[in-house]
Amino acid sequence: MDDQKLFLGYPVKLRGEGMSRQRLRAIRKGLRTLHTLEVMAVQIYRFQATGGSLDLRPHLIAAMQNEMRHVEDFLVKLLEYGFRPAWNRWMYWLVGWFFGYGSRILGREHILKTGIWVEDKAVHHYGELLETVEWDEDTRPIVEKDREDERHHIRLWQSLQNG
Repeated sequence: MDDQKLFLGYPVKLRGEGMSRQRLRAIRKGLRTLHTLEVMAVQIYRFQATGGSLDLRPHLIAAMQNEMRHVEDFLVKLLEYGFRPAWNRWMYWLVGWFFGYGSRILGREHILKTGIWVEDKAVHHYGELLETVEWDEDTRPIVEKDREDERHHIRLWQSLQNG
């Protein structure tokens, strides 16, 4: 059951068998947190990209695509463990709309400041979860990779802010 197999060409591995309840609870909480926050990030970039500065739009679209991949990463892991996404993720969709649309209305500088602030919070969350959750050998590298993507976004928004 724990062997990774291809289904429709995609690797799937059912996870969690033999893990303690405490470890599974921590993994579920961590995956739900990351999935929900990435849903919010997608919406922020989505609503920032629908107007505003033409020079930022390609970067915002690319950032949105990257965040969509993160949503997919964590949704797949949730399902492999037999977990469901958080029921309240729709609220984070609304928060994403608020930050994305609000910063877009306020202009380019606020779009960049919002991006830096949100990504900095994401890096902090990723760091906490990497320290406190005993991830499995396949999930931990994904969490680390996605955190590095968020760091890259911070560097990008800072370079656009300064240049």
